[in-house]
Amino acid sequence: MEIDRAEVVAEVTAAFAGYEQALVDGDADRICGYFWQSDRTVRFGLADHQYGWDEQRTWRAAQPALPPGRRLVDPVVTTFGPDLAVVTTRFGYPGAAATGRQTQTWVRLPVGWRIVTAHVSEPAGTPT
Repeated sequence: MEIDRAEVVAEVTAAFAGYEQALVDGDADRICGYFWQSDRTVRFGLADHQYGWDEQRTWRAAQPALPPGRRLVDPVVTTFGPDLAVVTTRFGYPGAAATGRQTQTWVRLPVGWRIVTAHVSEPAGTPT
């Protein structure tokens, strides 16, 4: 298995950037468009969880926009072969340390790269 083929990393990096822009823009439809449209899609948030794409769409549509100034810290894209990737990053907002953590598993599907599972968390204490 070839890990981190340059063209695959570039594709996933571009997809992730599109997802992040949709998130910052607060565009629920675009955000959900980056997820696999399946009842097997899972997302764990800070104080929420969604099982299935429909549940996520409902939840996402009810969410307020993110605070302004979201920034990513140390994003890492790791690809495994041509069709699987994991993206991890920390995130933060102005005036606060970058303590949020985000992990996504991306899969190349016939419709393009899609997130099949995601996990967002903030540690209770000071991260090490």
